[in-house]
Amino acid sequence: MPEVWLFLIAAMTLTLAPGPDNIYVLTRGITQGRKAGLVAAAGFSSGLIFHTMLAVLGFAALIKASPLAYSLLRYAGAAYLIYIGVRTLRSHSSIQLQGNAEPMKLSRIYWQSVIANILNPKVTLFFIAFLPQFVNASAGHIPAQMLLLAAIFILQALAIFSVVALFSGMVGAFFQRKKSAATTMNRLAGSAFIALGIRIALPQ
Repeated sequence: MPEVWLFLIAAMTLTLAPGPDNIYVLTRGITQGRKAGLVAAAGFSSGLIFHTMLAVLGFAALIKASPLAYSLLRYAGAAYLIYIGVRTLRSHSSIQLQGNAEPMKLSRIYWQSVIANILNPKVTLFFIAFLPQFVNASAGHIPAQMLLLAAIFILQALAIFSVVALFSGMVGAFFQRKKSAATTMNRLAGSAFIALGIRIALPQ
């Protein structure tokens, strides 16, 4: 079995870091109400299924083709996670909420969120680098392990985005009042990225 609990903690930390997805959910929740925010949350979570299939099929084929390629992917993934961790630590972002965002139909919000997630190449790269690091390659059943991890990631993302949507008014007021909150969350997420990358690069 993969390291499910460690993966869940890492996934939740990364999902909580301010980004286009949860900021969009927050904005929709503030401007159009909780239902619109929940629909956006469902859209972004649905888009992750696409990235899951790319990661599962690609990684399973790689393991079958070459153990050396797996090792190279492992170190490349560790380097990538450390890189985005450093980038995150160096950023000083603040959350800008669009209080006058144009109202949309719920169906349009959903599909806009799905497409935005699918067309984001950073999400694809992240899934390819992140998911395989928690797979126990020696235990076999690589696709099943990847699907389990992906399902956990999608469910926790949906849960966190839904909470953001339900409490969008309170969350939005907090970020407007605490301008440094986004930077603090970025620093926590950046540290988690770097720690995870180092752990992956070290021998078992």
